Amino acid sequence: MVLLVGAGSPEAADNAEVARIARLLWEGGGYAGVEAAFLTTAAPDVPAGLERCARLGGRRIVVLTCFPADAGAEEQTSRLVEDWAGARLEVEVRHAPPAGGENHGRPAGPVPADHADDHDLRHHGDAEVRDGGVGLTDLAVNVRAGTPPPWLKRRLAATLDGLAGYPDDRAAHRAVAARHGRRVDEVLLTAGAAEAFVLLARTTRARHAVVVHPQFTEPEAALRDAGHPVHRVLLRAEDGFRLDPAAVPDDADLVVVGNPTNPTSVLHPAADLARLARPGRTLVVDEAFMDAVPGEPESLAARRDLPGLVVLRSLTKTWGLAGLRVGYVLGDRERVAALRRAQPLWAVSTPGLAAAEACCAPAALAEAAEAARRVAAHRDHLLRRLAKFDGIEVAGPAQGPFVLLRLPEAACVRDRLRDLGFAVRRADTFPGLSPDWLRLAVRDPATTDRFATALSKALS
Repeated sequence: MVLLVGAGSPEAADNAEVARIARLLWEGGGYAGVEAAFLTTAAPDVPAGLERCARLGGRRIVVLTCFPADAGAEEQTSRLVEDWAGARLEVEVRHAPPAGGENHGRPAGPVPADHADDHDLRHHGDAEVRDGGVGLTDLAVNVRAGTPPPWLKRRLAATLDGLAGYPDDRAAHRAVAARHGRRVDEVLLTAGAAEAFVLLARTTRARHAVVVHPQFTEPEAALRDAGHPVHRVLLRAEDGFRLDPAAVPDDADLVVVGNPTNPTSVLHPAADLARLARPGRTLVVDEAFMDAVPGEPESLAARRDLPGLVVLRSLTKTWGLAGLRVGYVLGDRERVAALRRAQPLWAVSTPGLAAAEACCAPAALAEAAEAARRVAAHRDHLLRRLAKFDGIEVAGPAQGPFVLLRLPEAACVRDRLRDLGFAVRRADTFPGLSPDWLRLAVRDPATTDRFATALSKALS
């Protein structure tokens, strides 16, 4: 619903004009309803107007102002909206900025996600190969090629005879806890990191949720679906997509950031992320790709001293288990207990639990470490090949198993690459990125060389 706020006047005709505009907006805008309210003099006032929207069933309300440009009036409207919304957390309320109020050309900072539909938050790399992608070389999905390894396949196959029984997650939780030096009650196995985002969104009461972008879009989608107003901190290419902790508002009580970040491949220093932790704030660090970084130097997974820290990990990327859906949450015991209460029973399958236990064994960790070193070498080869092309800008320095690059007419190049047998990930679905960006998964040198040949043709 929309609440249209006018200045308010002793003249009935002036107030009637606001009501007339509200009616026109409702008839032509496709909204569930449009109500009018006034800052001064006339009734209803802004809180009363918001209350009427809520009583009419509105669970997402956008507040628009209908008076001459007046910074003081806009600030007054914002205060009234924030005060009302603070007591009604089940309703998502957004005060749309006046025209020209975007953050273009300014330092990174919070931006209300008033235009979330400008980005398809549910678009992911698998869409590039799901329909009509047979025969394409997949550089769109960030899952390591050639996985899962044979020994892991055998381990999973061995669980099939026990599928008649309900999953027993105790051994898997012990293995993950030991792997990160945590207590068992500080670990929760989930059906992939995506389930963890949903659980966090449903169990966290946040008045000011902030998502650092560009990054994986499922956290914001989950928060919005759960009714949370979301603000974005947009990192800039000119700054190397690096996070300045000071860009996150002090009053943010939920902050989500990826490390290394998908799709920028930037690895933020652990010390910078630690500065974001404070009492009364939930700090969610998505480390889905951290095991692809040799040595995991910036991981916070073992940190137990940072208040409100929640770390998410995934077995999908390194072990090639996207179809199995297995990941886990690391956090303080109270937070983990709350997530467990919200999680359906037996959320992770018996094969998924077996995979989690197996991939935390010393031999598996050594194999993952070697795979990370190999990916780093393959990424260096890809970067050397890309450096030979004029007009291509690579974000970074890249530290993940993928790279983000900007080039002219990227959408057309992507289509031409598809015709030449390569699927790459469009990046304009990530908030903060334009259609000039593409994401490439790191593959072996032979595949990279074939891709470079195709890219040369696509650019010409």
